[in-house]
Amino acid sequence: MYFLTGWPRRLLCPLRSDEEPFTIHPSSQRVYFALLSETQLSVWFSRPSVLIVSYIESSKAAAQFGFYQKAEWKPDNSMIAVATAKGYILLFDVLGSSDDKYLYEPVYPKGSPRVKVTPGYKEEQCAPALSLEMKKPVDLEAPITSLQTLQEDLLVCTADGYLHVLHWDGMGSNGRKAVCLTTIPFSIDLQSARGGPSLDLEGVHIRCMEYCVTLDGFAVVLSDGRLGFITPLSNTITTDQLQGVWAADVADGTCVAVNNKYRLMAFGCASGSVLVYMIDTTTGSMQLSHRLELTPKHYPDTYNKTGPVKIIRWSPDCSVAMVTWEYGGLSLWSVFGAHLICTLGEDFVHRSDGTKKEPFKISSMSWGAEGYHLWVLPHKQERRNQEKQQDEEMVSPSPPPPHSSPQAGILQFHFIKSALTVNPCTSNQEHVLLHGEDRLYLTCGDPMQIHSSSDQPRIHLDPRDGSPLHHNPSPDFSLSQGLSTLLGHKHWHVVQVGTQQLINVYLLSWCQCMAVAGRRGFAHYSLFTRKWKLFGNITQEQNMTVTGGLAWWKDFVVVACYNFIDQQEQLRLYQRSSNLDNAFASVTKLHSDTLLLNVFRDMVILFRADCSICLYSMERRSDSPNPSVNVELLQEVSMSRYIPHPALVVSVTLTSVRTETGITLKAPQQACMAESIMLNLAGQLIMLQRDRSGPQVREKETPGINKKLLPFCPPVVLAQCVENVWTTCRSNKKKRHLLEALWLSCGEAGMKVWLPLFPRDHRKPHSFLSRRIMLPFHINIYPLAVLFEDALVLGATNETVPYDGLQGSSEPLEAVFPYCTVERTSQIYLHHILRQLLVRNLGEQALMLAQSCASLPYFPHVMELMVHVVLEEEATSREPIPDPLLPTVAKFITEFPLFLQTIVHCARKTEYALWNYLFAAVGNPKDLFEECLMAQDLDTAASYLIILQNMEVPAVSRQHATLLFNTALEQGKWDLCRHMIRFLKAIGSGETETPPPTPTTQEPTSTGGFEFFRNRSISLSQSADSVTAGKFSLQKTFSMPSGSSPKGRDTDCAENMYINMMLWRHARHLLEQVRLRDLGCFSAQLGFELIGWLCRERNRVARVDDFVSALKRLHKDFLWPFPVIPAGSLSSPLKNGRCRTGSQLFEYHKCQATPETFVFCRIRF
Repeated sequence: MYFLTGWPRRLLCPLRSDEEPFTIHPSSQRVYFALLSETQLSVWFSRPSVLIVSYIESSKAAAQFGFYQKAEWKPDNSMIAVATAKGYILLFDVLGSSDDKYLYEPVYPKGSPRVKVTPGYKEEQCAPALSLEMKKPVDLEAPITSLQTLQEDLLVCTADGYLHVLHWDGMGSNGRKAVCLTTIPFSIDLQSARGGPSLDLEGVHIRCMEYCVTLDGFAVVLSDGRLGFITPLSNTITTDQLQGVWAADVADGTCVAVNNKYRLMAFGCASGSVLVYMIDTTTGSMQLSHRLELTPKHYPDTYNKTGPVKIIRWSPDCSVAMVTWEYGGLSLWSVFGAHLICTLGEDFVHRSDGTKKEPFKISSMSWGAEGYHLWVLPHKQERRNQEKQQDEEMVSPSPPPPHSSPQAGILQFHFIKSALTVNPCTSNQEHVLLHGEDRLYLTCGDPMQIHSSSDQPRIHLDPRDGSPLHHNPSPDFSLSQGLSTLLGHKHWHVVQVGTQQLINVYLLSWCQCMAVAGRRGFAHYSLFTRKWKLFGNITQEQNMTVTGGLAWWKDFVVVACYNFIDQQEQLRLYQRSSNLDNAFASVTKLHSDTLLLNVFRDMVILFRADCSICLYSMERRSDSPNPSVNVELLQEVSMSRYIPHPALVVSVTLTSVRTETGITLKAPQQACMAESIMLNLAGQLIMLQRDRSGPQVREKETPGINKKLLPFCPPVVLAQCVENVWTTCRSNKKKRHLLEALWLSCGEAGMKVWLPLFPRDHRKPHSFLSRRIMLPFHINIYPLAVLFEDALVLGATNETVPYDGLQGSSEPLEAVFPYCTVERTSQIYLHHILRQLLVRNLGEQALMLAQSCASLPYFPHVMELMVHVVLEEEATSREPIPDPLLPTVAKFITEFPLFLQTIVHCARKTEYALWNYLFAAVGNPKDLFEECLMAQDLDTAASYLIILQNMEVPAVSRQHATLLFNTALEQGKWDLCRHMIRFLKAIGSGETETPPPTPTTQEPTSTGGFEFFRNRSISLSQSADSVTAGKFSLQKTFSMPSGSSPKGRDTDCAENMYINMMLWRHARHLLEQVRLRDLGCFSAQLGFELIGWLCRERNRVARVDDFVSALKRLHKDFLWPFPVIPAGSLSSPLKNGRCRTGSQLFEYHKCQATPETFVFCRIRF
């Protein structure tokens, strides 16, 4: 969504020394900003951020009219209205230069194609020279509380309870009218407006007001704190044509801001909360949608100390809201309440030495063009504190700072935002794409690494630009890049865009190319060649503007644009490898303006300004030298009955998702068909699916080109408060649950998934079961992309680096805030879905889903998370749980071979107080320990031993430790053996400790029937990912006597003797079997005193009774070859007249033996 980056930039304001700017107000397109101080009006340009003109009021006029208080722009930027403290409206004409002069112009090097003759050069890149001229003032004879502009009128609210309607062009007595607030009927809803109870407004006036275009009404905050909405019943604003509704049980309103795209009204309250209301389309009443407030969980020190809400500002794309309070601080929320940024916690309020900063107070703020900047005016007290600090430093003997008198300034906060805010068709891509004012941030990794892996098909490079040629993957081929590419590092792939301002951004599959649109034209960038491709003819670029967005279809860029030459809307397709020129474009004329565009397989869907949806087919033609595309209109659907305003449509998507019919396990080809249209209408997700109730025609009987598409059913609302939608056109038989699901982001409600339910083993589904289910779940990050096969959500988060400035010098305003960076992040969501399915008794579906994802490298972690979350909720609940879920989760995990590891890892990451509840559901840890030994999983058994050490008496721990020690000795797990030796020594003096007994049965509140945990058999061939022994911390948990007391020495001697007896027993076992090599490793790894032990055992186990068998075993153990005797010497034991002795045989073997075995042979002979 929106993320802070860097430090804020400071713009100096040349004002009078005793004045401070306190109000900033943007023009309708946010090209200009009006800045007010007490007697000065300044106009700033947005890009570049420079001061254009200032008007300073004379002392005589200031005494007559009063100080400036509020400002409002005329929609065409030709006039500015300023409200004064004595009830005057001062109207200023904004005049341009007659000789077409500009204050600032960019300078390009010689030979640059962007010269001054480029069309639109001055309007887009030069700061104009303007002048301000004041007209005749209008006296309203009452203090002014609010200003609001309409197309031709200016609405002014005064403290005497009147609403004045002034005409911009005629401000005299004939050009204005007044409406008394007491004459406007207010009720709870429009149905009870006639004859119902009305609101008493005697002595009440409007404190704050803002007009909502899509609701066609005014959101107001009254002086007594009540909230209301005034609707004009006709085109004119008169007394008898206004109707109001008010919100019940609210009397502390302070300010208001409206969201035109989502039809929401955000009201700030004195309690510090922001109440977001919507208008019920049936009754016309104000209904609370959600709240924006700080929670005590994340902000325990400041959540109730913010003071009243002072300002609320929606971003230009209406996707986020910035809030500030009377006591300072900034906080950013998404449109439906997901908290993104807050400056009242962490490094924003604490210095590196731990001291606390005062919250930064703000007097006014406004979003810049496209939402890349937030213009902020600091409160007067902030500058006074800075001046006081500088005065104290000037008194000190240290040298004065370079600037002795700080000027008033504007702070510009820099933001980067997700491409989903401006181009929602990027939701079918599995990449995180952020863009700022002049750069892009991508998470697609190294593009060359993507195609270098052996499991990817071979990619052929284009000879013209070196980028890979597009090919059609098979339906079952997964385009997921995998964890190594997407999650292998935290770095962003940053691409500089240049001076053009970003509007739409889109990525091609596999993250090969990226298209960017500006105010005029577009360009695309190759991540392989790292080069931009621009229009060769700048005139062609300047003669088009992208209106409906960008998309990629195979090797073509799909553009919905407006042609200024032909004055017509067009759909164009440009091939990526060809020159960016209209001569190589496939152009289709459109009959209406296009607002949104998206692509599904070989179809493109357009949403137009007349509230209609058009489906086009795209077919590549190879009959011409230059590749082209044949575009044909397939279907047109009118949505004017359901869409009140075209600006309310957030996104439009063509998918293969259906509700009930056709969802079977035998029909995976459904994922290839365009079955439904998903429409996000002001947060309401509406689905239009094809009507298949009539007779069906087989696809083989009708050619695909001439096939008549089925009509769509009436729309159905799937979900509310939807911000983003993710779906994919790929198919995978092994992961149908994830690929055929619909993923939703719902703000503070978290995420939702519309999951398909399939019958198992081709069985007939139950008639009472739905074919899909909507499952909600919460995640800790804001979702920006969904990896469907990998069961991951990708996102980004803000990280801060504190900076305290230079010691002994004044701290600039920018250094009050830490340096902000944006980090990539991800989160697993699979355990949430599995838990929701188990809660709804859909264990069979949960098992199918889990089995399809069992090959994921983090699947064991998914199981641990599910057990841990359920355990924490149930074991810490203050009220009894009638139907606990933990036994069901435990039974579910037993279906996987990682059951034993999951339980012990979860236990070791959980508090000791919760162990009784856990093992009451999953079984006795002693039984689980024995199952680990049966399965030869010694590392997991060692983890269970730590559990037993804390839950059983030391005798039981020693008994199980002995079993594990002997097994580890037999298998040669020397690291584990060393840990076990320390463990046995540590528990030697803990006989007096009596921990609570381990539960052996299920608690009465839990469901029974879990004897299978102790009776089930585990195959010895079962394997799981073992944990390295280095992860064990076999620390002593019981107290060990210290000092040189006789009892302590006796205990140590007993423990050492006990351990030595086990070591001796194992050494005898090895020597009895003549395993001399294993005996040598045993001695070297565990420090066993082999020489002394062999001397003691020389007449017992070290005595060789069968020398021939021992010698053969020695050869086999060390892989020695047997001596070869010449054929002539086989019949005679003599050689050179003498018989070979045993010493000669010994010398022969000695030359081939290792130092370890030489010791054994020497002792024996």
